[in-house]
Amino acid sequence: MTHDLTFDGTLVLPSDAGWDDARVGRVFNGRRPDRQPDAVLIAANVDDVQKGVRLAKERGWTVAVRSGGHSWAAWSVRDGGLLIDLGALDDIAYDEATHIASAGPAVKGGEVLSPYLEQRGRFFNGGHCPTVGIGGFLLQGGQGWNQRGWGWAAESVVAVDVVTADGDLVRADAEHHSDLYWAARGAGPAFPGIVVRFHLATRPKFGALAHTVHGYELDDFTEVMTWMYTAHHQIPDNVEIVCVSVPVPVPEGGERRLFLVTGLAFGDDLAHAQASLAAFHTSPVRERAVFVQDAAPSTLAAQREEQLRNNPEHWQYICDNAWIDGDDTPEGIAAMVEGIRPLFTTNPTEKGFAIWMSNAPRRALPDMAFSLHTDAYVAAYTVYEDPAEYARNRAWVSEVFAHAEPVTAGQYLGDSDMTHRQLKFMAPANWARLQEIIAARDPEGRFHRYLAKDHDALNVNHWERADAAR
Repeated sequence: MTHDLTFDGTLVLPSDAGWDDARVGRVFNGRRPDRQPDAVLIAANVDDVQKGVRLAKERGWTVAVRSGGHSWAAWSVRDGGLLIDLGALDDIAYDEATHIASAGPAVKGGEVLSPYLEQRGRFFNGGHCPTVGIGGFLLQGGQGWNQRGWGWAAESVVAVDVVTADGDLVRADAEHHSDLYWAARGAGPAFPGIVVRFHLATRPKFGALAHTVHGYELDDFTEVMTWMYTAHHQIPDNVEIVCVSVPVPVPEGGERRLFLVTGLAFGDDLAHAQASLAAFHTSPVRERAVFVQDAAPSTLAAQREEQLRNNPEHWQYICDNAWIDGDDTPEGIAAMVEGIRPLFTTNPTEKGFAIWMSNAPRRALPDMAFSLHTDAYVAAYTVYEDPAEYARNRAWVSEVFAHAEPVTAGQYLGDSDMTHRQLKFMAPANWARLQEIIAARDPEGRFHRYLAKDHDALNVNHWERADAAR
């Protein structure tokens, strides 16, 4: 099966017996695309990645990249060209003097990197689902643990090792190849190179976790969410605030869908963590809750286990997301709550879920490609097994996000599928700068860009484009 013996890994062609596994075997989403590359290189090391890029240049192939395989839309799988699979680039190192960790793009942030750092008394706010690889996660900005307090995970990237369009290996940081460093923090799949190693600033591990969970009936959504919009700005920023619609075990036995309000406090010690959750006592609907878990001690291991339970691998997923924005007047809050209500109360699948995550108080971002966020983020997911359910679930996702458009500012790359719905995801000035970097670093278009239905309307909210045309 190895067609070029200079590779330490394996070059797989469509005629090979292992083709389909090489093409989509590491795609997390069971709803896999039928797109067909010309070849897949299962790289064994960085040298293979360099040789793969040079082979693509020689043969006139475009290049797509797969790190962890968690992209919901499987952006790594394209028609034509070479797919370079980085699954073997999963080593980790840690410098005790600088507290900087370095890791390959396929390292799983929760399952591997977090326990590795915890053993050394350190922490990095990687992705919530433990099996997410850090590569695509960080390139898209990195919506990780307690981003409202600690910032986007990409803000902790201090350097990246990059294979360029010519197959060269360079280290990019704030002083060297700074254009690539800037782009690596938010450009997503349009990054004009392949990041083969991330260098990450870590933080001291927190002392204790405390977890508050209120379970409410879906009929209480509007009242509870209205309270949350008035309260989340006042909750300390060491608390991750997430509201979720999900099937959960209930006191009377079995499971059913509830609307959960959760606060996860990262404290200096347990007393500090528990005190940080005091505001959740002020919920005006608390007495109607199906259950209340009040500031219970927790662990990262327990949190990761819950994430795995809610994200079953190789089921079929359809999802979308939105940055929700509006003013904090009663009328503004009412509009935001109504805009997102169907996401949380009408999911058509038993295992599907929706999340609302606080990002308040909103703060200025550092100078990097990632540049669009608001006080709150929502995403909705259908989760099903039967492919015949696709059309019904796709229609629901489209419908509920169309309902949210009046309060939508844009989308986050990480939960997007721009073959169906593409919105603004970057500030206009940052978008223009990224295009200049791409043109300079990849003038021949060696690397695939965004997988989108309309490349002429990237980074534009379609309703704003329509308004401008009138």
